Amino acid sequence: MAKINPEILSRSIADILAYSRGETITKGGVELPGKKRNFLETIELQIALKNYDASKDKRFAGTFKLPEHPRPSLNICMLANEAHAEMCKEIGLDFLTVADLKKFGKDKKVIKAKLANKYDAFLASDSLIKQIPRLLGPSLSRAGKFPTRVLSGENPAAKIDEIKGTIKFQLKKVLNMSIAVANVGMDEQAISVNIQLAVNFLITLLKKGWQNIKVLYIKSSMGPCFPIYF
Repeated sequence: MAKINPEILSRSIADILAYSRGETITKGGVELPGKKRNFLETIELQIALKNYDASKDKRFAGTFKLPEHPRPSLNICMLANEAHAEMCKEIGLDFLTVADLKKFGKDKKVIKAKLANKYDAFLASDSLIKQIPRLLGPSLSRAGKFPTRVLSGENPAAKIDEIKGTIKFQLKKVLNMSIAVANVGMDEQAISVNIQLAVNFLITLLKKGWQNIKVLYIKSSMGPCFPIYF
């Protein structure tokens, strides 16, 4: 993590948190009055890459589980068999059965509006996972939300914890990415640790490591961005 100045990172995190509390911060010599929002703002790591040709170079993808959940209120639904449906009821997790999925009639617009757009992530019973393309078509895959498999007899609660703490880096057609790595409800140290771990993992995915990083920013959902590597 030597590439990122710890003082710059610490000061940026402090300003993000102060701004989210409604305090006035100074950025670039300009005073910016903050505003406290009525929802939990995430803190995003924004990445600009260089020395990459998305049309020629191999596109990377990788997932990493952070120690603290960036998005604890992630909205999750399970596509469940009978046994998992009972477990979902016990832990208060939304679920849909095969009978429920059949009601969508593979209608792409309905699936997108009432399923893909409604939930942030999905789980699916091991016995149902192969049926999903037949029941729902490619809608969840295209939305980047294909369900995480839950084995027979496995409690979905453990998978919920895994999903809420897992981030995904994936290079597509553009050289910019934005990943939620923390939230303003966390303390400064926890935010710093999550950011550092996320960046360190990203570096392992890059062809030339730090040489592929053009600039890194962090920002809250509604706040200004702060460069932490440039």
